[in-house]
Amino acid sequence: MAYLVSSFHIREKMEKKVVGIVGLGLIGGSLGLALRESDKYRVVGYDRNPKHREEAIHLHLVDEVVSFEEIERVDILFLAIPVEGIISALNSFKNLKEDITIIDMGSTKREIVSAVPEKIRKNFVAAHPMAGTEKSGPSAGFSSLYKDRVVVLCDLEESGEKQRQESEEIFSYLQMRILYMDSVEHDLHTAWISHLPHVISFSLANSVMAQEKRDSILNLSAGGFRDMSRLAKSSPRMWRDIFQQNRDNLLHSINLFQDELNSFKSLIANESWDDVEEQMKSANRLHEIL
Repeated sequence: MAYLVSSFHIREKMEKKVVGIVGLGLIGGSLGLALRESDKYRVVGYDRNPKHREEAIHLHLVDEVVSFEEIERVDILFLAIPVEGIISALNSFKNLKEDITIIDMGSTKREIVSAVPEKIRKNFVAAHPMAGTEKSGPSAGFSSLYKDRVVVLCDLEESGEKQRQESEEIFSYLQMRILYMDSVEHDLHTAWISHLPHVISFSLANSVMAQEKRDSILNLSAGGFRDMSRLAKSSPRMWRDIFQQNRDNLLHSINLFQDELNSFKSLIANESWDDVEEQMKSANRLHEIL
């Protein structure tokens, strides 16, 4: 199946804004499905994986699949690819529309913002939709992925007014709750709320897999283990890049988590059960906030 339609009809319906999506996996595919439900947008996509391009058409994630060069001519361009790929793409564009809005969907922000070429900084909006699952690929996409979730927009004062408005409009259409912060603060917070939980889940899975009788252990797995280990299904390549870009903040959160784990370890070793209970009561209070 050829992925490139010979003539790119992005002006087929002049009343619609043309949205381009680079990366047609869970994040980009879900975005495409949601935007195609609107009469305001025409959606085109690009993915360097030929299988993903074919699946995107088959699953109706986009109206049309185009080349990387053609996608530079859209009105609004989303980069829904791994964080290192976002930096590479931003520095690979050659003929972007002068007033294009470029929105990245990466899980880290500081390094991405720092890597945006100065000539397109006003065109760029740094966004992190706090949505996803442990699944990946075009078939993992679903149109309600973003509904009622948080999206963080970073360093918005450096983006153009048109770009700010278009990003807020499209995330509002997705029914997301918009938060604003600077990219440094974002990376510090997401180390705790997202990146550290993935490290813990990968570590838990590896700990069990290293046991001599792992199959017998896994036969007993129930809700608690499944919930804790679910994130270990996530893409290793994607999370390697995230850990690399947010290394310092992640190491800080791991060190403090290890201190907390060692505290539990010491109390249990010393059979200080009342103190163990108090530690757990303290943890319970988290869900009075969430």
